[in-house]
Amino acid sequence: MVDQESLAGRMLVVDDDAVTLKNLRRILEKMGHKVSTFSNPLRALKQVEEQVYDLMLTDLKMPYMDGLSLLNEVKRVSPYMEVIIITGYASMDGAVEATRQGAFHYLAKPFTPEQLRDVVSRALREMAFRKSVHFRETKEDLESGFPVMIGESPKIRQVEEVIRQIAPTECNVLITGESGTGKELAARAIHVQSRRADGPFVAFNCGAFNEELIANELFGHEKEAFTGAISRKTGLLEAANRGTIFLDEIGDMPLSMQVKLLRVIQEREFIRVGGISPIPLDVRIITATAKDLKPAVSDGLFRQDLYFRLNVVNIVMPSLRERRHDIPLLAYHSLEKCRKKMGKEVKAISKEAMDLLDRYTFPGNVRELENIIERAVAMCRSQTILLRDLPQDLVDVALYSYPRPEKALLSLEELEHDYIRHVLNLAGGNRTQAAKILGIDRASLWRKMKRYGLT
Repeated sequence: MVDQESLAGRMLVVDDDAVTLKNLRRILEKMGHKVSTFSNPLRALKQVEEQVYDLMLTDLKMPYMDGLSLLNEVKRVSPYMEVIIITGYASMDGAVEATRQGAFHYLAKPFTPEQLRDVVSRALREMAFRKSVHFRETKEDLESGFPVMIGESPKIRQVEEVIRQIAPTECNVLITGESGTGKELAARAIHVQSRRADGPFVAFNCGAFNEELIANELFGHEKEAFTGAISRKTGLLEAANRGTIFLDEIGDMPLSMQVKLLRVIQEREFIRVGGISPIPLDVRIITATAKDLKPAVSDGLFRQDLYFRLNVVNIVMPSLRERRHDIPLLAYHSLEKCRKKMGKEVKAISKEAMDLLDRYTFPGNVRELENIIERAVAMCRSQTILLRDLPQDLVDVALYSYPRPEKALLSLEELEHDYIRHVLNLAGGNRTQAAKILGIDRASLWRKMKRYGLT
C-alpha cells in the first residue's frame, strides 16, 4: 500500500495560544508536512468537514469547544484521521480519557521537538496501517465483483451514505457530475445494494445514437418492422426487466425520444418498434448526465415533466479536485489493477511522482488518473513508478503551476527561491536535472541553493 513515510502528511493544529500554534507549525513544516492552524475549534471542525487531513493536534482546554468534544466530532466525520491531544499536567485525566475515546496519544506540556516528531511519525504509521486494511477490504470486494467507491474524503463518504439510504427503495435516481467521476460505478453500487441485485444491470449511453437508433436499442423491434429487420430483436428495456437500466448522458436524448421514455415511466410498459401490443415492464431507471439539466429545461431542450420524474433523488459525484486527498488511494488502486493486467511487478509510486499527481488538476477526473497510471505501469522499467514514467505534458504543467505561498505578491527573490525549491522537488533532488530545467549550470544552481539555504 502507500508508503506513508514517503508522503507529506496533512496536519491540523488547534490551540487557542498563538505562540504554541507558531511553534508547532514550524516543527511540523520542517518535517515536510502541510500544516493548517486554528485558534477556534469550531472553525477547525468546519475545515475537517470540507477537507481531509491525516492528523490533528489539539489542546484539551479551549474556549467554544474542548478537545474531547472536538475529537468525537472529528472521528465522526473522518474516522481514519489520527488525533493527538496536547495537555498540561492538571488535565492529564482528561487526556487519558481522550485516548480511551479514540485519540492516538497525548503530549504533556512541556514537550520537546523530538517527542513531538516521534509521536507524529507513529501516528502516521498507524494511519497508514488502517488505510492499508481498508484497501485490502475494498480490493476483496472488487475481486468479488462488488462495486466499491475508493476514497475517504467527506464528499465521497456522503455519496456512499446516500447510496446506502436509497438503494433499497424503488425511486428513480439522477446522478450528476463531470465526465470521469464514476457515475456508472455509483449506479452499479445502487443496483447491487437494492432488492433487484439478482436481476440484470443494463447500461446505455444516450449520447452515442440518433433518435431512431435509440428507439431500436431501448425498445427493440418486431420482425419486418423496417428494411433489414429479418427477425424480432429484444430491446435493452426488456433485457433489464426485473433489474436496473442505467441511461447515461440522458441530457443528450432527443425531445421526441424523451416523450416515449416519459410514457414508459408513467405506464410501466412499452411497445417494440413496428409492434402494436404493449409489453409490461418492471425496471428501475437510473440516469446520469455531465450537463446541468435545469438550463436545458428552461430553454425547452429537456422536458420538465421528465426531469421531475427522473430527479427523484439526485446524487452529485464530486470531481477529483474536490477530493484530492483520495489521489494516493485511487492511484494505488489503479496500479494494482494495471500491474495484474499487464503481468508487471510494479509495486510502488515514488514520492516525486505522487507529489506531481497530487498537484495536477485532473480535468478528466478519476478516469484520467486511471489512464495516467496505466501508461506509467506500461512505461515503468523498475518496481517503482518514477517521474520519467509519467506523461511529459503532465510534468510540463507541473512546472508552470507550482504551489505558491499564500501571499498575494512575491518579491523577485522570494519568487526565485520558491521556484528553485519546486524544481528541485520535481527533479527528486537531482541537481543536474534541476539545472537543466532552470537553464543554468550546476555551479550556478549550487550558489543559489547555498544562498537560499536549499540543501
